[in-house]
Amino acid sequence: MKGAGGTENDALLRRIEALTDAGLSQLDADDQLDLLLDRIRELLQVDTSAILLLDPLAQQLVATAAKGLEEQVRQGVRVSVGRGFAGRIARERGPVVLAEVTMFAGGEVIGVLHAGSVTPRHFTDDDVRLLQLAADRASLACQARSSGIDRDAALALQRSLLPTRLPEVPGLDMAARYIPGHTAGVGGDWYDVFALPSGSLGVVVGDVSGHGLRSAVVMGRLRSALRAYTLISDDPAEALTLLDHKMHHFEAGNLATVLYALVSADRRSVQCSVAGHLRPCLAVPGRPTRVVDLPVDLPLGTGQLEIQRHNTTFALPPGAVLACYTDGLVERRGEVIDDGIDRLRGMIEADSAETVCAKVMAALGEEQPIDDIALLTIATEPQPR
Repeated sequence: MKGAGGTENDALLRRIEALTDAGLSQLDADDQLDLLLDRIRELLQVDTSAILLLDPLAQQLVATAAKGLEEQVRQGVRVSVGRGFAGRIARERGPVVLAEVTMFAGGEVIGVLHAGSVTPRHFTDDDVRLLQLAADRASLACQARSSGIDRDAALALQRSLLPTRLPEVPGLDMAARYIPGHTAGVGGDWYDVFALPSGSLGVVVGDVSGHGLRSAVVMGRLRSALRAYTLISDDPAEALTLLDHKMHHFEAGNLATVLYALVSADRRSVQCSVAGHLRPCLAVPGRPTRVVDLPVDLPLGTGQLEIQRHNTTFALPPGAVLACYTDGLVERRGEVIDDGIDRLRGMIEADSAETVCAKVMAALGEEQPIDDIALLTIATEPQPR
């Protein structure tokens, strides 16, 4: 027979096991939170349990998941930090009453876990420890939930900024691809094509360092700013210089590589400036495909603002294909990037833009890329026979 102490310890152990059940981690974040709140109500014998997550910009706690308070969650209840029980807990970073516990992640308050009863009752020290254990488990689920929301938001942002359809330009045929790397993660790769008042065509391919929502946001800002600078200056090097100053002042701590090319109004030549980006490939009928020989200046965001950026002008013959891309297309684990560029060069030939794009992407196979990929191909009309 077990003594009273043993029975109490066994009961506490069963309560702990209910909150640390490995099966919880197999559920998605929202289902984890729902099941966790159900178990809190059952184990603590309370009428309501809820999770309020901190909105750091508003400094308010937002009801995110609840059992027994579902109507409040649907209404998106917000509690200012410092007000009410939950608000006091978030402000003071510790329990104020035994029914509520702060949720931490990385040393920062991310929310409050609340358990309440409609009738007065006393919460024991074991109840508090159990609730803190539940808060720790909820913090992990909330972090996973937040990461998923960031991922979806970044993908939506990036998709909204990439051209859904490339412009129809007389004398040119264009195609493009974008593939997110890191198992549907999102980064700062982008491409852009736009007509200018002079009749020239602006072509941009760029890559903001890093991945996720932050990189996608920076990418969007750079894309919009560069479009504006191209209306101020018809000099690609000057436009990238202005963009570098903008990045240094407003996006400090970020780096980006950008290729900006200006296709002439007659579609016979290209003026190009490169900020740390990979040089484009050019396929001309009857000649081997080559990497365009042009200087590669420093990336944007290095802080060296007085450097001279360069322009290079090269011919765009009839039937030629110009391929611009980001490094995810040619980087492979265990090999130098030059091998990847040589491999790409061997796949690009004078053909339609869509045919070249499809051939290059098919060569990637089904393996998930290690980085985001942007590819833009531009083909000129063949010489009339």
